[in-house]
Amino acid sequence: MRKTNSVKNTIFSQPYLLLVLAPLFWGGNLVAGKLAVGQVDPNLLLLGRWFGAALILLILASKHLKKDWQKIRPRLAILILYGVLGFAAFNLLMYNSAHFTSGINMSIEQASIPVLVLLGNFFIFKVKAKPLQIIGLILTIIGVVFVASAGEPKKILSLEMNIGDVMVLAACFLYAAYSLTLKYKPNIHWLSFMLITSLAALGASFLYYILFAGGFESLVQEIPKTTMLGFGTIIYVMIFPSILAQIFYARGLEIVGANRASIFINLLPVFGTILSVIILGEQFKSYHIIASILVVSGIVLAEYSVRKKAA
Repeated sequence: MRKTNSVKNTIFSQPYLLLVLAPLFWGGNLVAGKLAVGQVDPNLLLLGRWFGAALILLILASKHLKKDWQKIRPRLAILILYGVLGFAAFNLLMYNSAHFTSGINMSIEQASIPVLVLLGNFFIFKVKAKPLQIIGLILTIIGVVFVASAGEPKKILSLEMNIGDVMVLAACFLYAAYSLTLKYKPNIHWLSFMLITSLAALGASFLYYILFAGGFESLVQEIPKTTMLGFGTIIYVMIFPSILAQIFYARGLEIVGANRASIFINLLPVFGTILSVIILGEQFKSYHIIASILVVSGIVLAEYSVRKKAA
Protein backbone atom coordinates (compact mmCIF):
# COMPACT_ATOMS: atom_id res chain seq x y z
CA MET A 1 0.00 0.00 0.00
CA ARG A 2 2.78 2.42 0.87
CA LYS A 3 4.51 1.70 -2.40
CA THR A 4 1.33 2.39 -4.38
CA ASN A 5 0.74 5.67 -2.55
CA SER A 6 4.33 6.77 -3.12
CA VAL A 7 3.91 6.19 -6.86
CA LYS A 8 0.68 8.18 -6.88
CA ASN A 9 2.39 11.07 -5.12
CA THR A 10 5.30 11.37 -7.54
CA ILE A 11 5.70 14.23 -9.99
CA PHE A 12 4.37 11.95 -12.75
CA SER A 13 0.93 11.99 -11.14
CA GLN A 14 0.74 15.82 -11.32
CA PRO A 15 -0.27 16.64 -14.93
CA TYR A 16 -0.48 20.41 -14.50
CA LEU A 17 2.98 20.62 -12.97
CA LEU A 18 4.32 18.46 -15.81
CA LEU A 19 2.58 20.57 -18.47
CA VAL A 20 4.02 23.79 -16.99
CA LEU A 21 7.56 22.45 -16.64
CA ALA A 22 7.63 21.20 -20.26
CA PRO A 23 7.20 24.66 -21.88
CA LEU A 24 9.52 26.12 -19.22
CA PHE A 25 12.31 23.81 -20.40
CA TRP A 26 11.42 24.48 -24.05
CA GLY A 27 11.53 28.21 -23.31
CA GLY A 28 15.00 27.61 -21.90
CA ASN A 29 15.84 25.97 -25.21
CA LEU A 30 15.10 29.24 -27.02
CA VAL A 31 17.49 31.08 -24.70
CA ALA A 32 20.09 28.34 -25.13
CA GLY A 33 19.78 28.80 -28.89
CA LYS A 34 20.61 32.48 -28.52
CA LEU A 35 23.56 31.74 -26.26
CA ALA A 36 24.81 29.16 -28.77
CA VAL A 37 25.25 31.65 -31.60
CA GLY A 38 28.96 31.76 -32.46
CA GLN A 39 29.67 29.11 -29.80
CA VAL A 40 28.55 25.91 -31.56
CA ASP A 41 27.41 25.03 -35.07
CA PRO A 42 23.58 24.63 -35.11
CA ASN A 43 23.77 21.28 -36.92
CA LEU A 44 26.28 20.03 -34.36
CA LEU A 45 23.97 21.31 -31.61
CA LEU A 46 21.12 19.20 -33.00
CA LEU A 47 23.31 16.11 -33.39
CA GLY A 48 24.95 16.53 -29.97
CA ARG A 49 21.55 17.07 -28.38
CA TRP A 50 20.20 13.67 -29.43
CA PHE A 51 23.51 11.83 -29.10
CA GLY A 52 23.79 12.88 -25.46
CA ALA A 53 20.12 12.23 -24.74
CA ALA A 54 20.27 8.76 -26.28
CA LEU A 55 23.47 7.92 -24.35
CA ILE A 56 21.96 8.97 -21.02
CA LEU A 57 18.75 7.08 -21.70
CA LEU A 58 20.64 3.98 -22.84
CA ILE A 59 22.28 3.83 -19.42
CA LEU A 60 19.03 4.43 -17.52
CA ALA A 61 16.57 2.44 -19.60
CA SER A 62 18.30 -0.86 -20.41
CA LYS A 63 16.45 -2.96 -17.80
CA HIS A 64 13.09 -1.39 -18.67
CA LEU A 65 13.71 -1.95 -22.37
CA LYS A 66 14.13 -5.69 -21.78
CA LYS A 67 10.84 -5.87 -19.88
CA ASP A 68 8.98 -3.77 -22.45
CA TRP A 69 10.41 -5.26 -25.63
CA GLN A 70 7.45 -7.58 -26.30
CA LYS A 71 5.15 -4.54 -26.23
CA ILE A 72 7.59 -2.38 -28.19
CA ARG A 73 8.25 -4.75 -31.08
CA PRO A 74 4.78 -4.58 -32.73
CA ARG A 75 4.71 -0.77 -32.23
CA LEU A 76 8.36 -0.10 -33.12
CA ALA A 77 7.51 1.70 -36.36
CA ILE A 78 5.32 4.31 -34.67
CA LEU A 79 7.89 4.85 -31.90
CA ILE A 80 10.54 5.50 -34.55
CA LEU A 81 8.13 7.86 -36.29
CA TYR A 82 7.68 9.81 -33.03
CA GLY A 83 11.43 10.35 -32.81
CA VAL A 84 11.97 11.20 -36.47
CA LEU A 85 9.04 13.59 -36.88
CA GLY A 86 8.22 14.89 -33.38
CA PHE A 87 11.82 15.30 -32.20
CA ALA A 88 14.36 15.49 -35.05
CA ALA A 89 12.36 16.91 -37.97
CA PHE A 90 10.53 19.45 -35.79
CA ASN A 91 13.76 20.90 -34.40
CA LEU A 92 15.52 20.73 -37.75
CA LEU A 93 12.78 22.79 -39.40
CA MET A 94 12.69 25.29 -36.53
CA TYR A 95 16.48 25.78 -36.44
CA ASN A 96 16.70 26.31 -40.20
CA SER A 97 13.63 28.53 -40.43
CA ALA A 98 15.45 31.14 -38.32
CA HIS A 99 17.65 31.88 -41.33
CA PHE A 100 14.68 32.97 -43.46
CA THR A 101 11.98 34.43 -41.21
CA SER A 102 11.69 36.71 -38.20
CA GLY A 103 11.37 35.80 -34.53
CA ILE A 104 7.96 37.49 -34.55
CA ASN A 105 6.70 35.16 -37.24
CA MET A 106 8.13 32.07 -35.52
CA SER A 107 6.51 32.89 -32.17
CA ILE A 108 3.12 33.60 -33.69
CA GLU A 109 3.12 30.54 -35.91
CA GLN A 110 3.92 28.16 -33.02
CA ALA A 111 0.55 29.14 -31.55
CA SER A 112 -0.95 27.10 -34.38
CA ILE A 113 -0.05 23.83 -32.60
CA PRO A 114 -3.01 23.82 -30.16
CA VAL A 115 -5.31 24.90 -33.00
CA LEU A 116 -4.10 22.02 -35.18
CA VAL A 117 -4.56 19.60 -32.28
CA LEU A 118 -8.14 20.76 -31.71
CA LEU A 119 -8.94 20.50 -35.42
CA GLY A 120 -7.25 17.11 -35.72
CA ASN A 121 -9.16 15.74 -32.74
CA PHE A 122 -12.43 17.03 -34.20
CA PHE A 123 -12.04 15.86 -37.80
CA ILE A 124 -10.08 12.65 -37.23
CA PHE A 125 -11.19 11.41 -33.80
CA LYS A 126 -14.55 13.25 -33.58
CA VAL A 127 -13.56 14.83 -30.24
CA LYS A 128 -15.41 18.12 -29.84
CA ALA A 129 -13.89 21.08 -28.02
CA LYS A 130 -16.07 22.81 -25.44
CA PRO A 131 -16.98 26.50 -25.98
CA LEU A 132 -14.91 27.67 -22.99
CA GLN A 133 -11.96 25.64 -24.29
CA ILE A 134 -12.17 27.47 -27.60
CA ILE A 135 -12.45 30.85 -25.84
CA GLY A 136 -9.48 29.95 -23.65
CA LEU A 137 -7.46 28.95 -26.71
CA ILE A 138 -8.30 32.26 -28.41
CA LEU A 139 -7.12 34.16 -25.31
CA THR A 140 -3.81 32.30 -25.26
CA ILE A 141 -3.26 33.00 -28.97
CA ILE A 142 -3.99 36.70 -28.42
CA GLY A 143 -1.44 36.64 -25.62
CA VAL A 144 1.15 34.99 -27.86
CA VAL A 145 0.50 37.56 -30.60
CA PHE A 146 0.90 40.33 -28.01
CA VAL A 147 4.31 38.98 -26.96
CA ALA A 148 5.47 38.32 -30.50
CA SER A 149 4.42 41.73 -31.82
CA ALA A 150 5.90 43.65 -28.87
CA GLY A 151 2.49 44.93 -27.80
CA GLU A 152 1.56 46.16 -31.30
CA PRO A 153 -0.70 43.55 -32.90
CA LYS A 154 -1.06 45.73 -36.02
CA LYS A 155 2.47 44.62 -36.94
CA ILE A 156 0.94 41.30 -37.90
CA LEU A 157 -0.68 42.91 -40.95
CA SER A 158 2.72 43.88 -42.37
CA LEU A 159 4.29 40.41 -42.08
CA GLU A 160 5.03 38.49 -45.27
CA MET A 161 5.14 34.73 -45.69
CA ASN A 162 8.35 33.16 -47.01
CA ILE A 163 10.03 29.75 -47.04
CA GLY A 164 10.94 30.18 -43.37
CA ASP A 165 7.30 30.62 -42.41
CA VAL A 166 6.38 27.53 -44.40
CA MET A 167 9.07 25.58 -42.51
CA VAL A 168 7.72 26.74 -39.13
CA LEU A 169 4.16 25.81 -40.05
CA ALA A 170 5.37 22.43 -41.30
CA ALA A 171 7.17 21.91 -37.97
CA CYS A 172 4.01 22.85 -36.05
CA PHE A 173 2.00 20.40 -38.16
CA LEU A 174 4.49 17.63 -37.31
CA TYR A 175 4.32 18.36 -33.58
CA ALA A 176 0.53 18.49 -33.65
CA ALA A 177 0.52 15.11 -35.42
CA TYR A 178 2.93 13.81 -32.78
CA SER A 179 0.60 15.05 -30.01
CA LEU A 180 -2.46 13.49 -31.61
CA THR A 181 -0.86 10.10 -32.25
CA LEU A 182 0.62 9.73 -28.75
CA LYS A 183 -2.65 7.96 -27.90
CA TYR A 184 -1.31 5.02 -29.92
CA LYS A 185 1.96 4.67 -28.06
CA PRO A 186 2.34 1.31 -26.30
CA ASN A 187 1.86 1.13 -22.55
CA ILE A 188 5.56 0.97 -21.69
CA HIS A 189 7.87 2.60 -19.16
CA TRP A 190 8.64 6.22 -19.98
CA LEU A 191 12.37 5.46 -20.11
CA SER A 192 11.79 2.80 -22.76
CA PHE A 193 9.63 5.24 -24.73
CA MET A 194 12.24 8.00 -24.60
CA LEU A 195 15.14 5.70 -25.46
CA ILE A 196 13.56 4.38 -28.66
CA THR A 197 12.36 7.81 -29.80
CA SER A 198 15.68 9.47 -28.95
CA LEU A 199 17.62 6.81 -30.89
CA ALA A 200 15.32 7.46 -33.85
CA ALA A 201 15.90 11.22 -33.52
CA LEU A 202 19.66 10.64 -33.32
CA GLY A 203 19.61 8.47 -36.45
CA ALA A 204 17.61 11.08 -38.36
CA SER A 205 19.87 13.93 -37.17
CA PHE A 206 23.02 12.00 -38.11
CA LEU A 207 21.64 11.14 -41.54
CA TYR A 208 20.81 14.81 -42.15
CA TYR A 209 24.31 15.87 -41.07
CA ILE A 210 25.95 13.37 -43.41
CA LEU A 211 23.76 14.17 -46.41
CA PHE A 212 23.20 17.91 -46.09
CA ALA A 213 25.52 19.49 -43.48
CA GLY A 214 28.95 18.60 -44.84
CA GLY A 215 29.37 15.01 -43.71
CA PHE A 216 32.11 13.57 -41.51
CA GLU A 217 34.66 16.17 -42.60
CA SER A 218 32.49 19.05 -41.42
CA LEU A 219 31.71 17.24 -38.16
CA VAL A 220 35.42 16.73 -37.38
CA GLN A 221 36.11 20.39 -38.12
CA GLU A 222 33.25 21.81 -36.06
CA ILE A 223 33.87 19.92 -32.79
CA PRO A 224 37.21 21.69 -32.00
CA LYS A 225 35.62 25.06 -32.82
CA THR A 226 32.98 24.59 -30.12
CA THR A 227 33.55 26.73 -27.01
CA MET A 228 32.94 25.80 -23.38
CA LEU A 229 29.67 27.75 -23.52
CA GLY A 230 28.79 25.81 -26.65
CA PHE A 231 29.36 22.48 -24.89
CA GLY A 232 27.37 23.76 -21.91
CA THR A 233 24.50 24.58 -24.27
CA ILE A 234 24.62 21.07 -25.71
CA ILE A 235 24.46 19.59 -22.20
CA TYR A 236 21.42 21.73 -21.35
CA VAL A 237 19.47 20.88 -24.50
CA MET A 238 20.25 17.17 -24.25
CA ILE A 239 18.80 16.94 -20.72
CA PHE A 240 16.03 19.50 -20.26
CA PRO A 241 14.28 20.07 -23.63
CA SER A 242 15.21 16.69 -25.09
CA ILE A 243 14.51 14.34 -22.18
CA LEU A 244 12.62 15.98 -19.33
CA ALA A 245 10.33 18.27 -21.35
CA GLN A 246 9.37 15.49 -23.77
CA ILE A 247 8.70 13.05 -20.93
CA PHE A 248 6.68 15.59 -18.95
CA TYR A 249 4.60 16.63 -21.98
CA ALA A 250 3.94 13.04 -23.06
CA ARG A 251 2.92 12.03 -19.52
CA GLY A 252 0.74 15.11 -19.02
CA LEU A 253 -0.95 14.49 -22.36
CA GLU A 254 -1.52 10.87 -21.40
CA ILE A 255 -3.40 11.98 -18.27
CA VAL A 256 -5.47 14.93 -19.53
CA GLY A 257 -5.68 14.35 -23.32
CA ALA A 258 -4.28 16.16 -26.36
CA ASN A 259 -6.78 19.06 -26.42
CA ARG A 260 -6.08 20.07 -22.84
CA ALA A 261 -2.34 19.40 -22.92
CA SER A 262 -1.55 21.21 -26.18
CA ILE A 263 -2.83 24.58 -24.94
CA PHE A 264 -0.02 24.63 -22.37
CA ILE A 265 2.46 24.92 -25.25
CA ASN A 266 1.43 28.59 -25.46
CA LEU A 267 3.27 29.15 -22.17
CA LEU A 268 6.49 28.73 -24.16
CA PRO A 269 6.82 32.37 -25.36
CA VAL A 270 5.92 33.60 -21.87
CA PHE A 271 8.67 31.53 -20.25
CA GLY A 272 11.03 32.37 -23.11
CA THR A 273 10.50 36.06 -22.42
CA ILE A 274 11.02 35.73 -18.66
CA LEU A 275 14.18 33.66 -19.09
CA SER A 276 15.51 36.11 -21.69
CA VAL A 277 15.10 38.93 -19.16
CA ILE A 278 16.81 36.95 -16.38
CA ILE A 279 19.61 35.28 -18.38
CA LEU A 280 20.17 37.50 -21.40
CA GLY A 281 19.41 40.80 -19.69
CA GLU A 282 16.66 41.78 -22.10
CA GLN A 283 14.25 44.48 -20.92
CA PHE A 284 10.87 43.51 -19.48
CA LYS A 285 8.03 45.52 -21.04
CA SER A 286 4.47 46.18 -19.92
CA TYR A 287 3.10 44.16 -22.85
CA HIS A 288 4.88 41.09 -21.46
CA ILE A 289 2.69 41.34 -18.34
CA ILE A 290 -0.49 41.77 -20.39
CA ALA A 291 0.42 38.85 -22.65
CA SER A 292 1.27 36.60 -19.72
CA ILE A 293 -2.08 37.35 -18.06
CA LEU A 294 -3.92 36.54 -21.31
CA VAL A 295 -2.07 33.25 -21.84
CA VAL A 296 -2.50 32.06 -18.25
CA SER A 297 -6.15 33.18 -18.17
CA GLY A 298 -6.83 31.26 -21.38
CA ILE A 299 -5.32 28.08 -19.97
CA VAL A 300 -7.24 28.43 -16.68
CA LEU A 301 -10.50 29.07 -18.55
CA ALA A 302 -9.99 26.07 -20.84
CA GLU A 303 -9.23 23.83 -17.85
CA TYR A 304 -12.19 25.21 -15.88
CA SER A 305 -14.55 24.26 -18.68
CA VAL A 306 -13.38 20.64 -18.57
CA ARG A 307 -13.32 20.34 -14.78
CA LYS A 308 -16.74 21.96 -14.49
CA LYS A 309 -18.20 19.43 -16.93
CA ALA A 310 -16.54 16.57 -15.03
CA ALA A 311 -18.00 17.83 -11.77
